[in-house]
Amino acid sequence: MVAPAALRVVRCGGSKLHGARAVFSADARYLLCTSGDFVKMYSVGTEETVCMLQGHADLVTGIQLNPQNHLQLYSSSLDGTIKLWDFTDGILIKTFIVGYKLLALYALANCEDSVFAVIPKSGERDSFQLVSVKLTKTAGQEMEAKELSVILDGVDESPKHTAFGREGEYVASVKEVNLQVYFFKRKQMNRFSLSATNTKGGNNRFTCVACHPKEDCIATGHGDGKIRLWRNFCHNKEYTFSTLHWHHDIVMDLAFSVEGTSLLSGGIESVLVQWHNGSDCKKDFLPRLGSAIEYISVSSDGTSYCTSHTDNRITIINSNLRFSKSIQGLIKGRDVKTGLVVDPRTKALVLNGEPGHLQFYCLQSDKQLYSLDIVQQEYIHQAGLNQLDLVKVAFSAQGKWLATVEEREETDLELQLKLWVFDEETQSFKLNTRINMPHEDHITAMCFRDRDEFEDDSPMLVTAGKDCLFKAWVIVEDTDPEAQQSVSWSCDFVGSYHNYQATNCCFSEDGSLLAVSFEETITVWDSVTWDLKCTFCHPPGKIRNICFGRLTCSKYLIGATDHGFLCCWNLLSCALEWSAQLNVLVLQPDPLSEHIAAVSWLSKDSSLFVFKPNKPRPICIQRNLCKEKIQFAAFVPRDIPETIVSEKYLWLRRSQLYFLTNTQLAVEESLPMTPFSLLLGKHRQQSQEDVDLGKVVIHNHHNQDSPAVKELLHTPAHVLPSASFLCPIFINSLLTSKESKSAEEIADEVEMESEEAEDDSDEERDIIEMEQDDLRPMDFLGETTCRLSKSQEKELRKIRKMDYSWISSF
Repeated sequence: MVAPAALRVVRCGGSKLHGARAVFSADARYLLCTSGDFVKMYSVGTEETVCMLQGHADLVTGIQLNPQNHLQLYSSSLDGTIKLWDFTDGILIKTFIVGYKLLALYALANCEDSVFAVIPKSGERDSFQLVSVKLTKTAGQEMEAKELSVILDGVDESPKHTAFGREGEYVASVKEVNLQVYFFKRKQMNRFSLSATNTKGGNNRFTCVACHPKEDCIATGHGDGKIRLWRNFCHNKEYTFSTLHWHHDIVMDLAFSVEGTSLLSGGIESVLVQWHNGSDCKKDFLPRLGSAIEYISVSSDGTSYCTSHTDNRITIINSNLRFSKSIQGLIKGRDVKTGLVVDPRTKALVLNGEPGHLQFYCLQSDKQLYSLDIVQQEYIHQAGLNQLDLVKVAFSAQGKWLATVEEREETDLELQLKLWVFDEETQSFKLNTRINMPHEDHITAMCFRDRDEFEDDSPMLVTAGKDCLFKAWVIVEDTDPEAQQSVSWSCDFVGSYHNYQATNCCFSEDGSLLAVSFEETITVWDSVTWDLKCTFCHPPGKIRNICFGRLTCSKYLIGATDHGFLCCWNLLSCALEWSAQLNVLVLQPDPLSEHIAAVSWLSKDSSLFVFKPNKPRPICIQRNLCKEKIQFAAFVPRDIPETIVSEKYLWLRRSQLYFLTNTQLAVEESLPMTPFSLLLGKHRQQSQEDVDLGKVVIHNHHNQDSPAVKELLHTPAHVLPSASFLCPIFINSLLTSKESKSAEEIADEVEMESEEAEDDSDEERDIIEMEQDDLRPMDFLGETTCRLSKSQEKELRKIRKMDYSWISSF
């Protein structure tokens, strides 16, 4: 397979399966449900995805079988279209362009050429109408459906707030504490209202409505858990209703059986209740369904029920209330604290799932493989209650070991570090070691020494914490004769650096070096002797991400700061190789190649830059990756490497990059002009031709961005000369020079200086620079700032070269 010429970003899964009511096929062999802007068809027998209907440009809000042909399906979307599908073959038959956002869809057997939909009311905010949409039968695949008739005004946008009565004779709609019923033949409207609260303080607000398929009976759910069965509602004053009550909180949905002999209800209790013959005494229960029930569906043959849950799961239930099948999508928690981690064994994405659980999510099938209970405590659904939360997770190289961190913060912080070993017999992880309070403060990062040959002999885990320590944990033999396992984990080394908080940690590819960031400083340690080898610093800003290069780039260390710097250090020369000013939110190395992906946040959208550490020029740039901030990213290995022709996309040959987004807004930031950003950003005042030819263009500069100021601020204080010596140079740098030089003379001077810099290796280490096409970083730090003359810059370099260490003796 040859990759396309352009890089595409595709939503691969994770959409809500409970966004609208699911629909059974006529023979109950298939279940159709919405999934973002797709419609998915699952096999009821195998739970597998049979096909996916793609064509809508926005969220699908409703699906209905075509009453005239049960092998066809209608779907509505926020893109303003209604599509007719042959779902058995996955073929789009026709598209009807309505022109309004469609929030709900209904299809009736006695209306052959029309469907009903809920649309926004023109000119009014948060006001909606139920309309009839006439579907013309003219030839062509796309046609306009602009003939709309308003049925009800002031309805609720939720699809479960409107229902049609037996044989389509009437429609019932609820909103707040009002019920309105419209009779089509008589064109009569009856309205009924309840008080907001009853005498016992119950909440009478309507939450859902369902109509009996054979009788004139309407069932409504309420905020206090009650269900009302309305009868004789054809008269405004002679209506009656009876009350059913079991739910202790809001009734989420209602559905009648095919013959109407029983009523199904569900709520936040995760229990499906079956009421027989409208009696409060005769009811059956199916408990422990996992999470709140959002929708209830009934198959047309009456043999199966289906419940859609808020944890993105669909449960298929037999008519005798026996559990049959479950389809679990990606669980979206309130906060993904573990990040995206790839399980080396299954290549599944691992992240927070249900409270206290890890979910293993298959990217190919868009389904959850299984869930691992980490906290092993019952979760209590109560607002404001602090409970143990899963915050960190890490796998060893081959997936034999799993490390997790749980925390709960009340008056005192409670921390637990757990080490799990994979059991080949049960094909699951089994708890090996539990460590209470491994650190005195929050754990900020952890990682395994990920070289394969180390795993069986001497696996090692490193944790970093806000208590200004990092700790190395190793396996030791358990000498306790009553112990259930032969080995356990114990602390082997504790390290710190100037009492700074440890923020990140990672091992080199061969496992010999460990990098730990302490606020603004990165420290590099020997993982065998625990000697501190070197430190790197690039102020201002704390270190946000660090990673080592791999394969041919293993001698480089990459770091990103929260002040918008991306830096690359050479571990052999202990010098800064290059740096760029870029607001990197995610820094993710590919485990199978030298490539590193950096995701930045620029101008209200996320952009992707892929590069090799040994080359500051990016290999691939994808601007406007998405309009949301990217939280996490992960490279997932392919089963079979792709055949990719373009050199620009070779980094996708063996792995695919997945990322997770959120909906948070960010402050717009600009990308300053550095040599790296010239290759990444817009060339504002300098043409690409001049950059390629190595020419330097002089800009007018603002004083606050003066290179002299940056030199003074970034030079260590103990090597600076006296202020009286530097003051004249600094003052002169603020003056505008009267001399004007040609571009050729300036280019010659830059070339001469670069040659002098190459002859002096000590100067290379002292001056932070990135050599690329003979361009120096200081030439492009700002757009319009005052710059030093060449003689002044040379004099300032000589000053920085001078050894002032003798001052320390005083």
